[in-house]
Amino acid sequence: MTSADFIIREIQPKDNKQLSKVIRSVILEMGAPKIGTAYEDKATDSMFENYQKEKVAYFVVEHNNVIVGGAGIAKLDNCEENICELQKMYFLPIARGKGIGTKLITKCLEKAKEFGFNNCYLETMPYMEAARKLYAKNGFVNLEKPMGNTGHYSCNVWMLKKIN
Repeated sequence: MTSADFIIREIQPKDNKQLSKVIRSVILEMGAPKIGTAYEDKATDSMFENYQKEKVAYFVVEHNNVIVGGAGIAKLDNCEENICELQKMYFLPIARGKGIGTKLITKCLEKAKEFGFNNCYLETMPYMEAARKLYAKNGFVNLEKPMGNTGHYSCNVWMLKKIN
């Protein structure tokens, strides 16, 4: 199985239920807390609706008509600067280690550039080593403190990448 066996496309209304299961199962698999993460976000159950605003996008990864991952971008909340946030990037094990993460980050950053954002911010957790390596490989650098207000107070690794 290669990355060619996976399709990256924009989210559709029918994806909500499968995507919320992917997000929550990956959070539990990684041993992340339910509180202060996307696990408890109301947005996790209505991802399509939450990404139907101006200057936002969410992409899903599909394999054999099943959602196996996704990621999106949106303006960073409570931030005066022209910064977007890479949001809710999760992959089931079947989609990992095949270069799909880089493809998805590239797609999100292309969209962010199209929207006119200057930088992309993200938050993750220290023990999510594969994710941190992926972000670093794609040009994200560590920050000393968080930016904006994502509401994900359990995430204590903050990263930023210049895109424009």
